[in-house]
Order: sequence, then C-alpha cells, then structure tokens
Amino acid sequence: MKLEQAIQQSAFVSDDQKLSLNFIYTYNCFKETQKVFFKQYGITSQQFNVLRILRGNYPKPYTTSQIRDRMLDKMSDASRIVDRLVKKGLVKRTTTKTDKRLVDILISDKGLALLNSIDKPLNQHMAKTFGKFNQKDKETLNKLLDRMRDG
Repeated sequence: MKLEQAIQQSAFVSDDQKLSLNFIYTYNCFKETQKVFFKQYGITSQQFNVLRILRGNYPKPYTTSQIRDRMLDKMSDASRIVDRLVKKGLVKRTTTKTDKRLVDILISDKGLALLNSIDKPLNQHMAKTFGKFNQKDKETLNKLLDRMRDG
C-alpha cells in the first residue's frame, strides 16, 4: 500500500518529509509484525535480541553493560529485560568472579532451546517479509540504510 493511502494524505511538504513519514510508518509496521511473531514464543523482540546476543558469545557470559552496548534498541533497559529472562529461566545471572560489583549473564539451556526452535520459523518470517525484494534490492536497501545512519 502506498504511504498516501495508508496515512490518508495526498500531498507532502517535500520529498524529505514524505521519506521521513514513510520510514517511520514502515518501521512501525515492521515492529508490529515482529511483536506478533515473538508473542507466540512468549518473548518480546527486545528479549529475543538479548538472547541472540548471549547465544553469540556462548559459552562465555556477558555483563549487562556489554549486552546494552550490543543491543539494537539503545533505549532499552537491559537490566529489566534480563530480569524478565531470568524469571522465565531463559538466562542465568551470577556475580562476576573478578569484580563483585558486576553480574555475568549466561544463556540457559532452556534459552538455547527456545532460540533453536525460533530459528527456522524466523528465517521463514523474514523471507516472507522481504520476499518482494530480490538480492540486489536487499543489498541496495542495506547500503542506503547504512548511509542514512552515517549522517
């Protein structure tokens, strides 16, 4: 659906305004599909991101600050997300041996099993989400988004 139809606006002040609104609208649509996808597994997209980060470093732990540095959403409260994952038994928290003020976070066997069960359906979900793009389109869009962030 074209942006004009989606937000019921036929004219824009500039191409920059339209691009900005299109980006925000598309981002929100994408976030909603992510929310629905992860809900069936009993987690949020932010919790998935933390689990993914921990799996990438497994069997070594990360501290909460290291997790925060690697998160996609820099405004997230990593400590609170970790607390929820601990309650679900998806991660384990232990005091760091070298510095008692720090806490090590390690993905649990249950967390690894959950991620393993999500991997294939998530790949299918992403293929469906980006199925309208060919490989060159995907490469171009990635380059454009990288350029946009470079300011």
